[in-house]
Parts: sequence; structure tokens; C-alpha cells
Amino acid sequence: MSDDISEFNMSMRKFLKQVGVTSQQAIEEGLRQAGDTEGREFKAKVVLTVEGLDIEHEVTGVIKGQG
Repeated sequence: MSDDISEFNMSMRKFLKQVGVTSQQAIEEGLRQAGDTEGREFKAKVVLTVEGLDIEHEVTGVIKGQG
């Protein structure tokens, strides 16, 4: 594997890990602040943009509350 591809893979993985970890932390904090959310569902949306590549990617889903 060339160094360029390896650097690309590492930078991509690092970015996606940061997105996943920080997003989960933000959601958990929001749920804590909301109190008892058991039985409720929350629509979630993430919009990814990449400057210089003209990319806008949207992911939607549902997060279930907790007691």
C-alpha cells in the first residue's frame, strides 16, 4: 500500500472516529439534560459537508430515549 493511500486511510479513520465519539457524547448529554425520555423517540440528522469536494451527505435516523 502506498504512503499516500495509508495517510488517506488514517486521516479518514481519525475524522470518522472523532465524529462518532463527539456525536455520541453530545446526544448522551442532551438526553441527560432532558431527564426521563423513556418511551420517546428523537429524530436525528447529520449533514456532512466537505469543502473543496462539493459533497453534502445527509444521514437521518431515530434515537430512542432512556429512563
